[in-house]
Amino acid sequence: MEVYDLIVIGGGAAGLVTASGAAQLGAKVALIEKDKLGGECLWTGCVPSKALIEAGRTKRKLDLAQKEGFELGPVQVNFSRVMAHVHETIMKIEPHDDPERFRKMGIRVIQGHARFTGYDRIEVNGETLIGSRFCIATGGSVVVPPIEGIKDVSYLTHETFFDLRKQPKHLIVIGAGPIGCELGQAMARLGSQVTLIETLHCVLHNDDKELSCLLHGYLDEELTIHVGTRAIQVSEKDGTIKLRCQRGDESFVVEGDTLLLATGKRPRTTNMGLDVAGVAVGRSGIQVDASLVTTNARIYACGDVAGPYLFTHMAEYQAGIVISNALIPFLKRKVSYDVVPWATYTDPELAHVGLSEKQAKQQFGEKKISIFRYEVKDNDRHIIEGVTKGVVKLVCTSKGKILGCDILGANAGDLIHEYALAVKKGLSVAAVSGLIHVYPTLAQANKRASDRYYAEKIFKGNIPKILKWWLEKTRAKTPIDRPGVRK
Repeated sequence: MEVYDLIVIGGGAAGLVTASGAAQLGAKVALIEKDKLGGECLWTGCVPSKALIEAGRTKRKLDLAQKEGFELGPVQVNFSRVMAHVHETIMKIEPHDDPERFRKMGIRVIQGHARFTGYDRIEVNGETLIGSRFCIATGGSVVVPPIEGIKDVSYLTHETFFDLRKQPKHLIVIGAGPIGCELGQAMARLGSQVTLIETLHCVLHNDDKELSCLLHGYLDEELTIHVGTRAIQVSEKDGTIKLRCQRGDESFVVEGDTLLLATGKRPRTTNMGLDVAGVAVGRSGIQVDASLVTTNARIYACGDVAGPYLFTHMAEYQAGIVISNALIPFLKRKVSYDVVPWATYTDPELAHVGLSEKQAKQQFGEKKISIFRYEVKDNDRHIIEGVTKGVVKLVCTSKGKILGCDILGANAGDLIHEYALAVKKGLSVAAVSGLIHVYPTLAQANKRASDRYYAEKIFKGNIPKILKWWLEKTRAKTPIDRPGVRK
C-alpha cells in the first residue's frame, strides 16, 4: 500500500489547485477523479456557458448593427455550429487541466471512484491508498425538484445542456437563478422562445433586490418570466412538454419542446464512505471549521462540497487555505467570507461585493447608512458603446466608509473589483473619488458613484451658501481694491 502526503479527491477547480500547489511544495500527491479533470467549470459550467453567452451577445450586436450604419439582412443562426464553437472553446482551455500536465508535476493522477475504508485510507479501482492528509473536493450534483411527472419526461440540466445540437423552438426553464437567467437570455438571443419559471418573487434572489428587479425588467424585453410561480406537474407527448404552473389562485400551462432544470446543486457526498472516515455531513455539505478541517482532523474539504459559496473563485481561494494548513505546520490560516465578489453574466451583468443595503441597515441601523447611486446612462463610455442600462449602487456608512457595492451594467463583473479592494482595505469613497480614472472608460462610472458622496455633502449643505456669500462680497470690488492686490 502506497502512502501519500496528500490525497485529493475530485479534479475540479478546488482539487486541481490543491493538488498542484501541494506538489509544488514538495508533497507526494495523488489526485483522484472519476470523470474528467477540469470539473464542472470547464465542461458544463463557466467555460461553455460564457462561450454561449458571447455567441448570443454577438447575435444581438448584429441585430442592432443597422443603428450604427451597417446594412445587414436578417442574421441566420446555425445552432449546431454555435454549439460546436462552444466545444472548441472548451478544448482550447482544456490543456490547462490535462492529466499529463499534472503528472509532469509529479502528481499521480487516477481515474476512478474513491471510497474511504478507514480514517486514513481510501480504496480506488481495487487499490488501497494511505494518506497523511486528504482533501475532499468532489463538487456538487444537480437538484431535481419534486415535480409530478418529472421522472417520465426528458429534461436537461446544466450538465447535459451543452450536448444540444438542435435548437429548441420553445425552451422552458425552471429556476431564475444565475444559470437560468444566463442560459435563458442567451438562447432567446439565438432565436429560441424562452419562458422562465421561478418560485420566488424575483430573479437572482441572492442579489440586491432593487437591482434584481431592474434586471428583471430588462430580461422581460427578451423572454417571458413568471415569478412567484410553482411548477406542479409536467408531461410529455409527441415531442411537446406541458408544464402546469400555479401562481396564487391562478393555474396555467406552458408548452414547449425542451425543458431545462436550473434549480440548484447539492453537495456530492454519497457513496464515499464518509461515515467510516468519521467525516460529518450537514445540510449544506461536509462540515468544516474555519480552517476547512472536517470532523476528522486529517481530512479537509473545499469547493462546492463544503460551501458556502458555489463559485470557482471561492473554490480556488479555499484550496489555498487547505494547502497551507495541511502542509505547513506553523501556519493555521482561516477563511474569511467578508469580501466575496460575484457576478451573473446576463446582459447587463449584475455584480456584488460586501454588504447589501438590507444587510448594512440591519447591522448598523438605517440612520448610519448612506446609499449612493449613479446611472450608467450618464457615463460617456457607456453612451459611446450603446450599453446604457444599469446603475452603480454604493453602500456606505454616513461618514463615507464603503461597506458594499452592487453594479448592474456592462462588464460589471470586471468593474466590481475596484470596490472589492475598497471593501477589503476598509477604504472610504474618498479613495475611489480621488483616484484619477482614465477617460473615457466604463470604470468612470465607479468614480462617479463615489463622487455622489461629495456632491451631497458639498452642494446640499451650508458650503454653497457660504461660498455664494463670499463670492458676492468679493465680486463687488474691483481687482485693484481687493486686499493684497498691487496697485
